[in-house]
Amino acid sequence: MSDPTGFLEIPRQKTAYRPIKERIKDWDYIGPRTLPSDQNAQQARRCMDCGVPFCQSDFGCPVHNVIPEWNSLVSSGRWEEALNRLHATNNFPEFTGFLCPAPCENACVLNRDGQPVTIREVELAIIERGFESGLVKPVLPRQERRERVAIVGSGPAGLAAAQELRRRGFQVRVYDKAEKAGGLLRYGIPDFKMAKYVIDRRIEQLQAEGVEFNLGVNIGKDVSIIDLQRDFDAVLLAVGAESARELPIPGRDLAGVHLAMDFLTSQNRVLNGEIETAAINAKGKRVAVIGGGDTGSDCIGTARRQGATSIYEFSLMPKPAKDRAEDTPWPLFPMTLKVSHAHEEGCERLFGVMTTGFSGSEGHVTQLHAVECEMIDGKLVQKSGTEFTLDVDLVLLAIGFVGVNPKIVDVTPGLVKRPTGTIAGDANCMTSLPGVFVAGDARRGASLIVWAIAEGRRSADAIERYLHQ
Repeated sequence: MSDPTGFLEIPRQKTAYRPIKERIKDWDYIGPRTLPSDQNAQQARRCMDCGVPFCQSDFGCPVHNVIPEWNSLVSSGRWEEALNRLHATNNFPEFTGFLCPAPCENACVLNRDGQPVTIREVELAIIERGFESGLVKPVLPRQERRERVAIVGSGPAGLAAAQELRRRGFQVRVYDKAEKAGGLLRYGIPDFKMAKYVIDRRIEQLQAEGVEFNLGVNIGKDVSIIDLQRDFDAVLLAVGAESARELPIPGRDLAGVHLAMDFLTSQNRVLNGEIETAAINAKGKRVAVIGGGDTGSDCIGTARRQGATSIYEFSLMPKPAKDRAEDTPWPLFPMTLKVSHAHEEGCERLFGVMTTGFSGSEGHVTQLHAVECEMIDGKLVQKSGTEFTLDVDLVLLAIGFVGVNPKIVDVTPGLVKRPTGTIAGDANCMTSLPGVFVAGDARRGASLIVWAIAEGRRSADAIERYLHQ
């Protein structure tokens, strides 16, 4: 720690988003990437000698970033050393820097007073400065190994495992069904949250390190897992949890009612230059987003930029409190009201609402039917007499995910799926098939990007142990 009283003297300062009227007119990142270097160094000085750094515990950081160490290095201007310490635990700190909800800041001791260190922004400043200074370079293995590893899925878990294994000398090939690598980072995350060049520059680094990419290959259809098991010494399934939760209510089959990820992927493919027009477009439409999580927020921001006339967000649960509840004491992650940048851009939020059906005209949705509900003895109960109808043209279902695509398991004899929809794996990430491993959302269920990176690194360790038995 370079400044033992910094947290007492320096107020917390975050970067501000671009003005709403400006940013909703484009698909560019919603704000400046970081504060100027001198201001970030000053913010890093707020990191205190707390004795037990909860920020890097399981409460705060699944990859166990040594946050106090690189904060101290940044505060004293030793940016390159800070970059080395950051990369020692996180393969892609720019992914987490742009997209992670920062549980590390929630676990920061200073957050007991609601003024945590700006950990996520300092992290992003370190890696962005590293790229700008040419310090992020390919790292070649010291020796080549003959064992070959196939990785299915090019999201953060698959990419982290690929980099770790390749740097240890293994021959690594990544398969993905999409035209470009990146998984949901590319096709699920809107550009206004993270520009796709951020992914491209890492893919270029991985290729320079010797990782091979086979894109446009649908595992389970074009190539089977059994084929990979035969041709490679180990296989890692990092296929995500892309099977969306459905809403089986009357009118679900009407045109205009879509899964959120279909909507987001369509727009991202337009921005990627893969297609000319989005198959699902909110321009001039009254939009209802069902689901109050990050995916719902992404739908709101996307619909706003496409030109929706009105946007409503429906949340099944009651409106969260603004302050931390007693059942989520620090350093646990609190269930408090969150206002995202997309909410600020304009939408009406309704809490404690259960959607009961849709109705339409000529096969297209025109109305959403709902009722207010409340939590009684741990169960959601409809409130009699609160039924209402909303005129809509487009409905987006953003109510979570229920595991991996079932087709992958169905066409793979012997591969076991848990009741949760994820692929079963033991303590060493091994599935029920010898030499076939699983990591990321495919093992844990839909989770944070930082957990995906941690899973990728962990699975790489397990694969290395397996191959060197």
